[in-house]
Amino acid sequence: MARNKRRQDVVLATKVFYPTGPGPNDRGLSRRHILRACEDSLKRIQTDHIDLYQTHRPDFEVPIEETLEALTDLVRQGKVLHIGSTTSPAWRTMEAVLKSETHGWARFISEQPPYNLLDRRIENELVPMCQTHGLGIIPWSVLGMGVLAGRYPDGIRFPPDSRAAIRGGIYAERVTPQGVEVGKQFSAVAQEYGFSPAQLAVLWAKEQPGITAPIIGPRTLDQLLHLVPIMEKTLDEAIREKCDALVPPGTAVASFHNSAPWMKARLI
Repeated sequence: MARNKRRQDVVLATKVFYPTGPGPNDRGLSRRHILRACEDSLKRIQTDHIDLYQTHRPDFEVPIEETLEALTDLVRQGKVLHIGSTTSPAWRTMEAVLKSETHGWARFISEQPPYNLLDRRIENELVPMCQTHGLGIIPWSVLGMGVLAGRYPDGIRFPPDSRAAIRGGIYAERVTPQGVEVGKQFSAVAQEYGFSPAQLAVLWAKEQPGITAPIIGPRTLDQLLHLVPIMEKTLDEAIREKCDALVPPGTAVASFHNSAPWMKARLI
């Protein structure tokens, strides 16, 4: 980016929360970690500012006031233009918005939750909250970790090069027999309407109420070129109804929220 001189053509987003070292101050959303992590990111990326700086997870061990004040200082210094949250419960994001408005601090402009046809639970509270208070929603895992794209033959046997097989844990938990069955039926719907399953998964997420833009993670140029045209398409109402019949609004057949420590129970 520094070499091609096109920094102003790019919206650069990154996050802070997870460990960057072994010490107790090398993680979380304390003032010390936020300021240091931001400086380190700016050096690595070789830029003078971050367009969207996001809290990767909520930190319930640090007062939210401390987090917001630190982020506000970065905004006032010009090192960060906007701030957002990621995989946060609706009440916590709402608390942050209210604190910012009360104290005149920088305000979250976005939330980045897990969202796909297999897990629609954000529609119950998070989506209405974001719509009401003007936060953009930029969901991750819109392909359901590949389940909606036919990556897994069943909920038990995982391809050896898949994330579920390699990383196990919560990644394996996301691949459920119910989710795989929905994925198969979803693939049939995609084929009926002339889409690949991956294309339809992205289109479905993009066209849901409150969604600003889905995050895609292509590994190759061909995968990117395959998905980019979907940004210009709209979702046929007949397709929407068939998807709703597979997984009704607000429900889930796989647990993509299971990576959030604040979730007290697993779905499956």
